[in-house]
Amino acid sequence: MRRATTLAVAAALAACGRGGNSGADAKLDTEMPVVTNGESPFQYPADLFDQGVEGEVRLRLFVDAQGKVVADSTRIASSSGAPAFDSAAVRGSADLRFAPARRNGAPVGMAFYQPVIFRLLSAPQGGSRP
Repeated sequence: MRRATTLAVAAALAACGRGGNSGADAKLDTEMPVVTNGESPFQYPADLFDQGVEGEVRLRLFVDAQGKVVADSTRIASSSGAPAFDSAAVRGSADLRFAPARRNGAPVGMAFYQPVIFRLLSAPQGGSRP
């Protein structure tokens, strides 16, 4: 059986925190966490890969001030509809690493939403080799 990794994982983090604050919080300058992994920690479920199935899972994560996903904090905010994708997203999230969120320049822990997109890349189409 083929062991495949995700071929595409969304790098953009969902926006949160900056709008809708009131009082003193409105003056806080907040920067979202940024993924620092060089390679995707998500494993594409082999059976779905072989069937050509794609999907997207939206996770709710809490990243601490050191940029680590807090154990047992990951939740599925929006399911892909395929339990294998959902499970693969949750498992892989434990190996995500981040530059932590910052508030007024200081690192802080923060909850936010992270999309995990399982997409197949097309093989190159015909043509001749040089």
